[in-house]
Amino acid sequence: METITENQKVASKKKIKKMFGHIDLKTAEYCPIRDVMALASDKWSILIILNLGYSRVLRFNKIKKYVTGISNKVLSERLKTLETDGYLERKMFPEVPIRVEYSLTDFGYSYLQKLIELTEWITQYSDVVIERRKEANVS
Repeated sequence: METITENQKVASKKKIKKMFGHIDLKTAEYCPIRDVMALASDKWSILIILNLGYSRVLRFNKIKKYVTGISNKVLSERLKTLETDGYLERKMFPEVPIRVEYSLTDFGYSYLQKLIELTEWITQYSDVVIERRKEANVS
């Protein structure tokens, strides 16, 4: 496991202070980071974005197939919100039946890059977390 140096801890603290230092978190009614992260970091949105990053273009039923466990209603809501926020685009083709395809925008791809970094970190450390959970349950 990688060791975090004191310098890295200090650098992280400075970055966090720069991001949040001007906000009084006790009285702030609106926090843009919390607002954006609420959607961008929920499990369904992450899985939708990762699958679109892998497949490039998907139709509704394919996304539902790949994002196991999501209901039609939740998938529809997430797709609409992700489109509104600019992560993906929806193309509708005037055919019978109507064909609708979803793909990531450039903005969505920039977020995908961060998700890939996070999933790589999770892959690297998931064994540690699972082992700690087992140890906690034994005690």
